Amino acid sequence: MKLIAIDLDGTLLADDGTISMENVRSIREVQDKGHVVSIATGRSLQDTKEILRRSNLDCPIIVGNGARSFHHGIDLHQLYLKTDVAKELISFLRDLEVYFEMYTNDGILLEKHMETILRKELPNVSKDIPVSLDQLIAIQRGQHGLQIVDDYETVCSSYEGVYKVFVLSLLSKKRDQLKNWIDSRKDISITSSGREKLEIAHHRASKGYALELLAKHFNIPMKNTVAIGDNFNDLSMFRVAGISISMGNAEDEVKQETTYTTKNYDQHGVAYALRTYVLDDAVVKK
Repeated sequence: MKLIAIDLDGTLLADDGTISMENVRSIREVQDKGHVVSIATGRSLQDTKEILRRSNLDCPIIVGNGARSFHHGIDLHQLYLKTDVAKELISFLRDLEVYFEMYTNDGILLEKHMETILRKELPNVSKDIPVSLDQLIAIQRGQHGLQIVDDYETVCSSYEGVYKVFVLSLLSKKRDQLKNWIDSRKDISITSSGREKLEIAHHRASKGYALELLAKHFNIPMKNTVAIGDNFNDLSMFRVAGISISMGNAEDEVKQETTYTTKNYDQHGVAYALRTYVLDDAVVKK
């Protein structure tokens, strides 16, 4: 039996946020052979569950870049930011004046004025961004379980149950300031799912950590695990998995740390990887 952990954005999902039928069929083929297919994403629990529901897939879920894992209605593990740490972090982000979202037990919280903060950055951007600002905002707005609120403190006054804070900034100077502040601490982790995105969580939270816990839960040796992804927040699971597979569209730095590279996400690269390296028993130990 193998355990396969698959990222969503830039990996399993199409541009419209759905899972292609080709990818769905390949996941079911792997499951029918007795293997466990898990989703490992930076997205929220509510968002991920809805994406799987719409594709009629039943999989264990790692969310918040490893802050939580969930299967059959049960939380397998939870790593929340300590309330005092969350309060200090939120204060720093407000002073920095950046767009951020809070991932909580009740879903994703977004203050309604955050988009205004993001638009104020646009005149100071020194180079083109991968997609338009309107597209970036639409992607964030399209998350299932998103709640638009007047202010975070009204809904989550004590900061309890916060397992991830997502930051989006077009300005490298601000991102570097945030990274430097977090690098000076030992109680917060930071990763990224894109050049303009920073994702902050409990210091132990990572996809790699969650993958190890999930493998232990299913009693599957780590040498029998496979990780598929495309970005920097996937590196931690690539480093612990028996086999790591990067997407054809992955960052070059990511590809250099993987065992194999499959096709692009929009060429059903996950289906190709599953059929080539799992169903054909081509997976070998690193």
